[in-house]
Amino acid sequence: MGQIVTQFSDGSYLEYDRGSFDDWCVYLSRPNVPRYAPKDYQYFKRLHEYSLTHGSQKLYDDFVNIYNKTTKERSNAVFDYIKEIAKGYGTDEISVAIDFSIIYMGMVAEENKAFTRLGKRVKRLGVYQVLIDGMDYNTAANFSRGKKWRELDEICRSKGF
Repeated sequence: MGQIVTQFSDGSYLEYDRGSFDDWCVYLSRPNVPRYAPKDYQYFKRLHEYSLTHGSQKLYDDFVNIYNKTTKERSNAVFDYIKEIAKGYGTDEISVAIDFSIIYMGMVAEENKAFTRLGKRVKRLGVYQVLIDGMDYNTAANFSRGKKWRELDEICRSKGF
């Protein structure tokens, strides 16, 4: 079993555990749902859906605040911050808190990846593409695959991050 990192009021929780290539795989456990590792396209799709109700810019601005707090070390204060800002999403509160927490944990994992050149900027690029560029969530989830880090670095820099 993995290491439980944060829990939610509906009984869901997130943990890190061994994945395909390291110990930084994020797993979601929900009541009556088998544990699974959420894929980028799944939470990118949900971000798009939230944007239809709450606005792309609000979601992106909240994400950037989380991004700016992200380091190599996971922080309970950041999880508390995520749960606090999620209160502004009404009936989507728990879902938004879970998805932002998944993305946060993914960014921490990216920051800890050996020999990383891009780190958490990879997740920011995907979120930007979905919420600001209006890119299809599947396309955004697969955009970085096979690209050289320098090409992605240039794209990130052109977008201001």
